[in-house]
Amino acid sequence: MHASKFCLNIAGDTPSSNRLFDAIVSHCVPIIISDEIELPYEDVPDYSEFCIFVRTSDAVKEHFLINLIRSIKKDEWSRMRERLKEVEDFFKFQYPSKEGDAVQMIWQAVARKVPAMRLRIHKSKRFSHTVTKKEQELISIPSPHNFW
Repeated sequence: MHASKFCLNIAGDTPSSNRLFDAIVSHCVPIIISDEIELPYEDVPDYSEFCIFVRTSDAVKEHFLINLIRSIKKDEWSRMRERLKEVEDFFKFQYPSKEGDAVQMIWQAVARKVPAMRLRIHKSKRFSHTVTKKEQELISIPSPHNFW
């Protein structure tokens, strides 16, 4: 991967895989072929600065991908590669975990979602004196002490 300029990231049979992480830390510009991919902590980095997104309907067109890759100018590829270098630590798993690595980014993403989940639970209780079993389970999940 380190010798490649572009790496295909094709949707698989699971919601996530290492392909994207491997491409990013190898500074290989990911070409993501998916219409509905959910990217890790997408609210932090702007993936369009270092990834190329292709609709699945376009990817299956004859010569589409090769023409797309050939249309990317060297300066645009260089800019994307430099951006990959800037964000690569977000995608590295380390032991022990370090500030700004993948483990920390995942926990921060979870922490950002907790208030919205609590808001949904509280709103759902506005007009009802009963709480569903699922809502009760969510309420009873303790927040780690370092989330806030």
